[in-house]
Amino acid sequence: MATEINTLMVEGTFADQIVELAQYIDTISKTNPSKGLSLDIENFVENDQKEEALKRTVAASAALSSAPEREFIPAFNLLIHLARSSPEFPTYIATFLEVLSTPPPTSPHNGPALVISVLSTIFNVLPVNSPARYPVYRTTLKVIAAHSLYDTLAPQLKNVDKWISEWSVSVEEARDLYLEIANIAEEASDEEQFYKFLVKALQTFPDAEASAPQARELATRLVKAAINLPSRLDLEELSTFPTIQALQDSDPELFQLYDVFAGGQLEDYIEFNDEHEGWVDDNGIDHAIAYRKIRLLTLTSLAASCPDRELPYINISRRLHVPSEEVELWVIDVIRAGLVEGKLSQLNQTFLIHRAESRTFGMSEWEQVADRLDVWKDSLSSILQVVRAAKEQQKEQGSGGGPSGSGAGMEAGRRGGRQIAVE
Repeated sequence: MATEINTLMVEGTFADQIVELAQYIDTISKTNPSKGLSLDIENFVENDQKEEALKRTVAASAALSSAPEREFIPAFNLLIHLARSSPEFPTYIATFLEVLSTPPPTSPHNGPALVISVLSTIFNVLPVNSPARYPVYRTTLKVIAAHSLYDTLAPQLKNVDKWISEWSVSVEEARDLYLEIANIAEEASDEEQFYKFLVKALQTFPDAEASAPQARELATRLVKAAINLPSRLDLEELSTFPTIQALQDSDPELFQLYDVFAGGQLEDYIEFNDEHEGWVDDNGIDHAIAYRKIRLLTLTSLAASCPDRELPYINISRRLHVPSEEVELWVIDVIRAGLVEGKLSQLNQTFLIHRAESRTFGMSEWEQVADRLDVWKDSLSSILQVVRAAKEQQKEQGSGGGPSGSGAGMEAGRRGGRQIAVE
C-alpha cells in the first residue's frame, strides 16, 4: 500500500479472460463445467452481456478462497482486472472485501499475507481520491489486527492523514480509523504511534461535543495512557484539549491526577494517594510507573526553578524522597530522558544545570524570563560602560603630547599592560 500503482498487466481479451476465470472457479469448486459457472459466462459473452458476466463471476468469487496458495493472488488479480473495466467496480469491491476479510483456509501460515497483498492491489488500482479506498483500508487493518501483522502497517502510518484528506471521509470515519490504528499499535506495544493516533482520534471531537460519552471515554483513556506510558513525559500539551478540560466535571479525580502530572510535584502525588486511597490501582494506573515518572518531573521542575543553576544533592534527595546515594542515578535518568542537561560535581555534591525543560509556562515562568532579561540588561549596560570608558581613554591618549599625539599614547598603552580594541 505504500507504493502507488494504477495498472495491472493482464494479457488477452475480456471474453477469453472471463471464460477462463469461470472455468477455473468451476475446477476448484469441483463443479461440472457443463452445469457450472462457465456455462453461464459463455452464454453471457456470446450475447455480449459483459456486465452480467461480471456480476455472476464476482458473486462466485468466494470460491477463489479454495485456490492453491501459489494461485490465489494471480486468480484475484485477474478478477480485479476484469471488474475494474466496469463502471460498477466500486459496488463489486464490497463483495471482494467480504471474501478477503478471512484468509484462505488452503494457506494457514501465509493466508493473511496473501489477502493483504490482494487488498493492496485493490487499494492501489483505485484513484487516489476514491472514497472506496477507505473500506479497503479498514478491511486491511482488520486482517492486520487479527493476525498481529503490525510490521506490515507501520510503514504506512505516515500517509494516513494525507489519505484521509484525499478520501474526504466524514469526521466519524476519520475518528474510527485513527482509533483502530491506535488499538493495533497498542497491541503491538508501539507506544509512540498508539499515543499519537489516540490523540488524533480525540481531536476529531468539536468543542460542542467535548462532554459527549465517546469523547469522555477517549479522554479518560488518553489521560491514563499519558500517565502509564514511561516514555510520555510531557502531559501539559493536553491541557488545551476541551475534551480533557471537560473531565473536571465528569471525572474530577482523574483530572486532578492529570493536573499533578502536568505541572505538580511528588508531594502532590503523595497527597492525592492519601486523599483517594486505592483510586490509582482501581482505575488502571500503574503506580510504579507513575511514581517514577513524577519523581523525574519533580526533578525537572526543581532544575528549571533553580536560580543559580547549582542544585545541591541534599535538595534533590529531600524533594524526591530518595537517599543521598541515589541522587546521581536520578539525575542521570532525567538527563537520559532529555528533560535536563547538566553535569554532576561529586566533589561539591552539586548538580550543575545547563538547561531544564519548563513543564508549564504560566505566570511564574514569565517572571523567570523577566528576571533573566533584567540580568542580561544589566550585563549589557556594564559592557557598554566599559566600551564607552575605553573609547574615552583612547581619545585622551590620542590627543596628548608630541606633534601627532601618538607616541605618548602608544607608550601609555604599553605601560598599562593591555589594550582594548574597539571597532
